[in-house]
Amino acid sequence: MAPKSGKAKTTRNPDLIRGVGKFSRSKMYHKRGLWAIKAKNGGVFPRHGSKPAALEAVVKPPKFYPADDVKKPLVNKRKEKPTKLRASITPGTVLIILAGRFKGKRVVFLKQLTSGLLLITGPFKINGVPLRRVNQSYVIATSTKVDVSGVNVEKYDDKYFAKEVEKKKKKGEGEFFEAEKDEKKALPQVKKDDQQAVDAILLKSIEGVPDLKTYLSARFSLLSGMKPHELVF
Repeated sequence: MAPKSGKAKTTRNPDLIRGVGKFSRSKMYHKRGLWAIKAKNGGVFPRHGSKPAALEAVVKPPKFYPADDVKKPLVNKRKEKPTKLRASITPGTVLIILAGRFKGKRVVFLKQLTSGLLLITGPFKINGVPLRRVNQSYVIATSTKVDVSGVNVEKYDDKYFAKEVEKKKKKGEGEFFEAEKDEKKALPQVKKDDQQAVDAILLKSIEGVPDLKTYLSARFSLLSGMKPHELVF
């Protein structure tokens, strides 16, 4: 299309053929008077319109990204709520454990810990269940009660049952297998004394009730023909 002025635009360096100008680069340098502009500014071409600081501060996104996904931890906005204790479970209630090492054992409930777990004991002298924690989802509450008013359970919390982390030294193959056989951690004497102190008070209460000691020592199990939903504990 022809320009609006009606005059064709001319160039200072017309093409002889496509991509090849009539004058060389050095010739055009003198023809355009660039040498005079450079001489005016002390041998350097002037710079016009420097970029504002705000634009320079913009960080460009990287051209490459890592091949593996970078996992970012999720923010947990949920507020912790204390675990609600079932109404049927009160201090002194005899519970039946439904899972784990002591499945079927009858134990005495002492208190609920901060974590929501239940502090229970056998007592150990009757059925071999020591002081331990158990989730209330895995127990059945019975109507049998034991007087635990004399038992002091203030010192027992979640930290009491935390495992001690020990630094392990590197061992050879032979030493490793021998250590596995020999290493059996003995229960600290403090915990043994605590167990005996709790059992001593509970045994007095249990022995005062006829057949309660036999009831706690017997393991609970379902026999053929028994319907769990019809049982009254």
